Order: sequence, then C-alpha cells, then structure tokens
Amino acid sequence: MRRVYMDANATTPLVPEVLDVMRPYFLEQFGNASSVHRHGQQARGAVESARASVARLVNCRPGEIVFTSGGTESDNLALFGLITPGDHLITTTIEHHAVLHAAEKLRDRGIEVTFLPVSSEGVVDPDDVRRALRPHTKLISVMMANNETGAIQPVGEIGRIAAEADVYFHTDAVQGAGKLPIDVEAIGCDLLSISGHKMHAPQGTGILYVRKGTQLEPLFFGGAHERQRRAGTENVPGIVGLGKAAELALKGLADGSIERLAALRDELEKEILARVDESGVNSAGVARVPNTTNLWFDHLEGEALVISLDLKGLAVSGGSACASGATEPSHVLSAMGLAPSRARASLRFSLMKLTAKEDVEFALEVVPSAVSRLRELSPVYKRPTAVAAD
Repeated sequence: MRRVYMDANATTPLVPEVLDVMRPYFLEQFGNASSVHRHGQQARGAVESARASVARLVNCRPGEIVFTSGGTESDNLALFGLITPGDHLITTTIEHHAVLHAAEKLRDRGIEVTFLPVSSEGVVDPDDVRRALRPHTKLISVMMANNETGAIQPVGEIGRIAAEADVYFHTDAVQGAGKLPIDVEAIGCDLLSISGHKMHAPQGTGILYVRKGTQLEPLFFGGAHERQRRAGTENVPGIVGLGKAAELALKGLADGSIERLAALRDELEKEILARVDESGVNSAGVARVPNTTNLWFDHLEGEALVISLDLKGLAVSGGSACASGATEPSHVLSAMGLAPSRARASLRFSLMKLTAKEDVEFALEVVPSAVSRLRELSPVYKRPTAVAAD
C-alpha cells in the first residue's frame, strides 16, 4: 500500500543531509564535549559549530543558545526558570500543553496566572495582553504559531508591549522554525523555544534562546554544562543534526521551498472544500504557517476519520500529538468557540518539505471517499437531496 505522511506538525523524518553529519558522532568521534583530550575537543568543536548555525537561524549570539531535549523542556525551562513566588504570568488558552500545563502547575503553586482568550480565528489580541499587565507581571508567554491551526500570533507587537512594561517575553516558536523567518531582535523576545524534530532534526533535540543578561534558574543540577543553564552531558550527535537542520531551514526560507509548500497546502485545502460538502477551514481568515490546514467535516467523528484515512494510507492528525487519546475536544478549537461536535470533527493536515504534488493528489483521492463512507454510517447525517432541473 502506498503511504503518504501529512502529520509534520507532530514530527518529521531526518533528511539525508542531517543523518550524514550525525553519523561520525555515533562512531569515530564519540567523545564527551566536556573532556579536555582530543576526543572531547572534537565533540566540543562540533557542538559549538552547531550552536552558531542555530544562532544564525534566529539571529542571536551563539552564547545565547541553550541546547535542550526539545520544545517541552525549553518551554518548561523558560517558565520555571524565571517565575518565582509573588510573580504574575500572562499566557493564552491556545498554547501547547508544554506551556499550558506548566502554567497550570505554577498556578497550583500559588503563582498568579492570566490565561488570555483568543478570537474565533484563534489569534490573541495584543490589547488583551496590555490590559492583563500587573505591577508584579514577570513573564508573558505567547506562541509564535499554533500547532493545531497554524494561526500566527502577533508576537512582534506583544514583544513591544513587554519591552515597554519591562516584562520578560517568551515565545514558543516550535511550529514557526523553518516555516517563518525568525529574528529575536525584531520580535523583542527574551526567550524562544525550538524543537528539532519539527524541522527534520532528530527527536530529543531542541534549544532555548536566552537573551544575554536574563537570569534563568536551571531545571537540572549536576554540572556546569550550557553555561550552567542545563546540566547534563551534551547529546553531540543530536546537536550536530540540529545544527545541520537549522542550516537547511535557513536555506529553505530563501530558495522558494516555503512558497512551494504553501502552494501545495492551498491546493489541498481548496480541492477538499470543493469535493466535500459541509466542510471548512479553521482559522481561514488569518495568516497561518504555510504547511498547515485544519479542516472540519460535519456529521462525523474526527478520530474515526483519522483511522479510516490511515487504513487507506494517509497519515493525518486530529490535533496535537501530545493530546492523542484524549476524550475531550481540542482545547485550541474549544478556545476559538467551536461547538464540541465541530471541534471533534476537525482534522489537521500538515505538510513537510518532502511532500510532493503526487502526495496531495493521493490525499484528494482518499479524503472525499472516506468522509462520504463515514457519513453514510452516521445516524444523524442526511444526504443532500439533488435539485431537479426545470
């Protein structure tokens, strides 16, 4: 059976160039980057070269990059590393669970947390951020792009609000990296999270950008690694792979790859809407990352459609992979005001740089028939009646 993968917001495969640069650090150049002998210094050089590559991707100093195990750790380090008793945190109701659950845990510990609402298109209003500020506000955390809908948040404007109020600003850029240009100076953020496996680097790799001068309490203790901000022996092969993926991502932003991806996404979206009645796009009216569309198909359960499409060879998602198996509808779509039935009937299609036009054509073959089949089995669906010609 032919298989087509359209769940890139959950994870992406390594590309050959990334695997090739990683391979020597599993075998010949296996040293600990903290060792002073030649093996260690070879590893250290590779880590610092990768650090410089990631710094170029986000336009910062290499010393402001902290390597982590991924987006979840980076988000947790940003929140728990800054917030202390008596502080106030501002975030939104549509954050990834790595931020949302961390904020809830801080609230459980007595920290004041404001969870801002979003519009029906899934975008936070910067004026709501400004109105939420308190004298003791310490940190604002708003994602760059939503992992379920792809909706881009006004992080540049929020960064200016944070700077005016002398408040730290963190943005989870996991779904923006490699799809949008990222400039921490233009955004005005003090902290920024990236996860490697969303951009063709290995799983278990990531970074937290920490602006110079930001005092961050580490989550781990046991060594002076990463300038005392993240104890633990560096994952040298993974870091090297992340560095190469950052180079490729920066190149892709300049060579037309992103525009090609956006064109494929738009074709997929347009044709599905044309071929499937009672369907639509969540966050259709706002700017979105170029690889993502979140579609609703009334009169069916999204989980059943995910399974049906998988059996036909197409991998898509009902939402965040971190919430798979949850019985409640997506917290993102619920925050946008979607009825539970429509939220449960929504699927995310997320493309990657390896997606081809033939993959989109395959999806357009299997999606309409799978939707039709499931609706025929639904006790509440009524097939539209044809209108007779005069």
